[in-house]
Amino acid sequence: MADLSKSTATAKSAAKPQEGGNLIATLAPIACIVAGYVIWRFVLGNASNFTTPDPSGGFWPSHKGPKGTFTKMYEGGIVVPILIGSLLIVLTFVIERLMTIKKAAGKGNIAQFVRNVQFHLANKEVDKAISECQKQQGSVGNVMMSGLKKYKEMISNTELDTDQKVLNIQKEIEEATALELPMLEKNLVFLSTIASVATLLGLFGTVLGMIRSFSKLGEEGGGEAARELSQGISEALYNTALGIGTSAVAIIMYNVFTTRIDGITYGIDESGFTLTQSFAANYK
Repeated sequence: MADLSKSTATAKSAAKPQEGGNLIATLAPIACIVAGYVIWRFVLGNASNFTTPDPSGGFWPSHKGPKGTFTKMYEGGIVVPILIGSLLIVLTFVIERLMTIKKAAGKGNIAQFVRNVQFHLANKEVDKAISECQKQQGSVGNVMMSGLKKYKEMISNTELDTDQKVLNIQKEIEEATALELPMLEKNLVFLSTIASVATLLGLFGTVLGMIRSFSKLGEEGGGEAARELSQGISEALYNTALGIGTSAVAIIMYNVFTTRIDGITYGIDESGFTLTQSFAANYK
């Protein structure tokens, strides 16, 4: 029993996640918001894009008469750069998650990999099963390899009974899983948050634009004010469109990633079940 406690404690110590800052999660949102302002101020807000530019410039130049449809987004207000930044954040973490989850999925089909390992274990060929894990090179393979190393160790152990050996293998798998899952789910919070917030930001920008438009209508009156009102409403709705579009991309990609993560998690669960059941059946 002492050996069992010692091996469990060793597994927990070895599987303790390393502490470290998530540099991308810290810097990417700030960089994207800054980039959103730069695009809004110096690309959309370039003086050459307007018939009546504001020569004084500054943080928010009062350019008038946008020449193109895309340039009209500039007059949507100060919320527009935040929405552009939010879209850039979504694209950044979509790319980052695609790369991470693709690496975690490993090579080949996960279900076929598990079947290959089951076949080797049924023939008591543990080394060949470990070789399969090395070829897989994904999260399922990593967890399976950790379990197989403990599996191989327990075969030659003469001090523990079968139940204790199976418990040791199960503990090793749980510790390995605890290392892999956080990596898969990390940074998804940015997509889920922006999916909820982007639409609200768009509506907020639209409301601000409507307030400005109706304020001008009240101050000026007449046909010219009505024309500016309709133009102002059109410009304000760019906020809504940009917010809804950003939110849609975030929701779609979040669901894609969670579905793929669920598939990997199922493979990890199946691999753990395979190892414990195989050992219990073959080494009673």
